[in-house]
Amino acid sequence: MKKILLCIVFMGFLTGCAVHTTVTEPESEPSVSTGRPEPAYDRLSIYSALPEEEILVYLNAFRKDTGITVDCQRLSAGEMIERVQQERENPRVSVILGGAADHYVQANEEGLLIPYQSPELSNVPEPCLDQAQVWNPIYIGVICFACNEDWFLQKNLPYPTCWDDLTAPELEGQIVLASPETSGTSYTMLAALMQQRGEEKAWEYLQMLDANVGCYTHSGIEPVEKVKQGEFAVGIVFSHDGRRAALDGYPVMLCYPEDGTGYEIGACALVRGGPVKERENAERFIDWMTSQRGQECYIEAKSSRLPANSTARSADGLPAMKDIKTVEYDLEWAGSNRTRLIDEFQRRFPGAQTRKSLS
Repeated sequence: MKKILLCIVFMGFLTGCAVHTTVTEPESEPSVSTGRPEPAYDRLSIYSALPEEEILVYLNAFRKDTGITVDCQRLSAGEMIERVQQERENPRVSVILGGAADHYVQANEEGLLIPYQSPELSNVPEPCLDQAQVWNPIYIGVICFACNEDWFLQKNLPYPTCWDDLTAPELEGQIVLASPETSGTSYTMLAALMQQRGEEKAWEYLQMLDANVGCYTHSGIEPVEKVKQGEFAVGIVFSHDGRRAALDGYPVMLCYPEDGTGYEIGACALVRGGPVKERENAERFIDWMTSQRGQECYIEAKSSRLPANSTARSADGLPAMKDIKTVEYDLEWAGSNRTRLIDEFQRRFPGAQTRKSLS
C-alpha cells in the first residue's frame, strides 16, 4: 500500500446544497495563447468539491487561457463521488475536481474513472503520484482546529492543542464538523484517527468527541463559516479553508494537533464515459490544473493550498512542516476502507444525521 507521508517531507513545508457555476467572459476579450489550437468544442462540464469562490477564480483563468467555458456543479467530496456512482450508466460530466485522493482510490476501484496522467506531473514529487496512474495530484492540505478567538477570549480558556482537548466539558455543544458521509475533510479526519490510534481506540475517542459536537454539516467548508460567525467555538477543518477566513479578517485562529493530524492529497481525474465531445477539453483542463500556471492561481484565490507542482509558488505565511506533526497516512487503505468506515460511523452515531446543518 502507498503511504504519502514522504511527499510532505519532499515538499519541505505544508502549508449541502449544490451550486451551479458557469463561467463566462466578454466575447471581445481574447484568450491567452497556450501553444495549442483553439478547441473544436468550447465547453466542458465538471463536478468540483472546491469552494465556490475558489472555483470561480480557476475557471475564469482557464477560460482566458484556452477559450473553453466550464460548466461546474459544486458538491461536497462525498456527494461528488456519489453522484458519479449514480450516473455511471450515463455520465453527465467529464472531470471531477478537488477532494482527497482516497475518494479517487475508491472511485477507481469501482470503475468510475479513466486513467489519465498529465505531462505536468513530471514536476510533482514521486511519493505524491498515483501508483495506478489514474488521478492527478493538485494540492496538499492538513487537518487543523479553526477556533473563534472571541469565544476563547470571553471564556478565558486556552486553545485546544491536541485531539483530547476537544472532549473537555467546557466545549460541550461548541464543536462543529462535517459528516464523513458527505465530506472529504471529515473522512480524512476519520481515517487518520483510525490509523493513528487503531480502530477500537479511535471509535472510543469519537464517542467522546460526539458528546461535544453541536452540529454536523454536509460539507467541510461549512464549519469554517460557522466558526468565523461565532456560532461555534471550534471547527475541524482543512487549514487552507480556515486560513482563508483569517485572511479575510475574521477572528479565526488555527491550531494544529500536537499529537498528530491527518492530511490529504487533493486530486482531479477523468470520469469514465463522460461526454465524448468534451474529452480533449477535459484533458486540457487537467493539464492546466496540474501546471505551474494553474496552481499559482491558489494565491489569487486566497486559498493557502500547498501546490503539488514543485515549480508553483505558494502563498506567503504557510507553516513549515517541521512545526506540524502528521500521522503516517495510508491513502490506499483509506480509499479501500471508506465505505466500511462510513457505514460504521453512521451505525454508531445515528443522531449525527439529526444534527446536520440545514444550510
